Order: sequence, then structure tokens, then C-alpha cells
Amino acid sequence: MNAITKTNFKFPKQKSFYKGKVRDVYNIDDKMLVMIVSDRISAFDVVLPKGIPYKGQVLNQIAYKFLEATTDICPNWVIDVPDPMVTVGYFCEPFKVEMVIRGYLSGHAWREYKAGKRTICGVAMPDGLKENDKFPQPIITPTTKAAVGHDEDISREDIFRKGIVSEQDYLQLENYTRELFKRGTEIASNLGLILVDTKYEFGKKDGRIFLIDEIHTPDSSRYFYKEGYAERQASGEPQKQLSKEFVREWLMENGFQGKEGQKVPSMTEKIVNSISERYIELYQQITGDNFIKSEAADALKRIEQNINSFLKVQA
Repeated sequence: MNAITKTNFKFPKQKSFYKGKVRDVYNIDDKMLVMIVSDRISAFDVVLPKGIPYKGQVLNQIAYKFLEATTDICPNWVIDVPDPMVTVGYFCEPFKVEMVIRGYLSGHAWREYKAGKRTICGVAMPDGLKENDKFPQPIITPTTKAAVGHDEDISREDIFRKGIVSEQDYLQLENYTRELFKRGTEIASNLGLILVDTKYEFGKKDGRIFLIDEIHTPDSSRYFYKEGYAERQASGEPQKQLSKEFVREWLMENGFQGKEGQKVPSMTEKIVNSISERYIELYQQITGDNFIKSEAADALKRIEQNINSFLKVQA
């Protein structure tokens, strides 16, 4: 199976190209961004050596579904999805914070809590909680968007003090974040899932705030299965997760956590195919839809043709 791990297109009026861990982003005349969600996969801030077939399609289509389902809450950047792996949207100036919201004590928040901390990003966490317990109310724990290296926790007060986002804009970001998380929680619940935590990114265009990038995908969010959640919590068992945590677990079992001197384990065809199958399973669980595989033969040519056809219409 072909996996798209690299693109190198030249589009009309293209001004720049940015390669992220997973996404290839083409700036068209400072007016539109063409975002190709590749099949690259990252864990522990490292891009793994092999791509995962259909992963890009899975992430792109989940994000589009949830962006469409939240347009009444917040305007978003999407103009069109001309290909299963591509979203074209408005060029926005991104805010230099990511809005992380947590409904449960999991992941990074749990690691901080276990170390004895009772505040995260300036937000208090109650005493007496166990891993994966539900917070009384969801908490917002923003991070800085680092150009290089790791994103870092930051408090609302420090965001204001450092002038990273104006108070007026930030309060609107918080409001959007809570409303989006509430909608995501409702959709997940109807599919037998719990939306545990997630992150949102926002940008500004012509003085308006837009929701940008992906939302509610397994790469940006953590889900639990609702059935059996309470019983597992009561008995101290780990929760059944729906996220890319299984990839991190496979790496850790094979001695890799992204630390210096560690080597990524060999990615056999069997491992690659099993990760691909898990992503397709994630898609079906998170959306409630069947996954229809896009035409894989000469996918790069298909992507280029679909983008060029879209740009021609826009010209």
C-alpha cells in the first residue's frame, strides 16, 4: 500500500511552503492555505520512518466533519475539501497559544498531579482525585506555540502579562473553547465515547477570530469508551482509550520514548498495516460512518490534479 510521506508541488501564486510533522502547507498568495494531511506519523515529537496508509485521509475527514458540525459556534477557516487528504482554507494569522481543554485528569495533567502539583497553567485541581477521574468542570490549560522545541504550559495571567493575546481576544478564545468542547462531548457521547481532552487552534482574519487546523481527531484528542468507564475507575483499571496512544505504547514497549540515543524500532509491514487498520477503526468509532478508502494508485497525481482544479475555479 502506498503512503504519502512527502509532497513537492508548485501551485499558481504559491508564495511559500511549510512542512510540519504531519502536514504540508502551501501558501497561495497570502489568501489561502492548501493543507495536505500526509500519512506521516509522529510520536514523542519524532516523525517515524514509515508512513501509515490512509492516516492522512482519516485525520482530514474527521477534522472536516467536526468543523462542519461546529460552524454555528465559531467560524472556521475551511473553504473546501477538494481531495480526501486536502483541506483548503483562509489564510489567517494564528494566535501564539493552543487552547487545551481537559474534562478528565489524564495525560500531562495527571503526570503533574502525581508529582504533587495542584495547579496547572494557574488553574487549581481538587485534592483526592485518581487518574482519569472527571473534573468538576472542564479546565482550560493553554500552551505556548513553540516555533522550535516543545510547547510549554502557560497561565491566562502570563498570556496577558506578556501580551501574547489581548485580553478581549483571549476571553473569546476561552468561550469558543468551552462551547466547542461541549459540542464535541455531546457528539462523542452519542457514539458511546467520552471526549477526555483536546486542543483547539485559532487565527485572525480581517479582525475576526476563526477556528483553524484540525479538531477532535485522534491525533489532537483523547477519547475513552463510555461503556465500562465507571467500573474501570472504581476497580482502578486503566481506561479503554481511543487515541494514538497505542502507537506510543508500542514504541515504549520497544525501548523508544524520543530520548537521546534511543532508536526507533523497526517498522515492519505488519506493524504499519496494523496501525493503518487502527486508524480506520478510530475513524469509524469517532464519526459513526463507514470509511471509504480513496484511490491509492498514483495518489500524488490525484492530489495535485484535484488541488489545481480547485485553484482554477477560484482564480
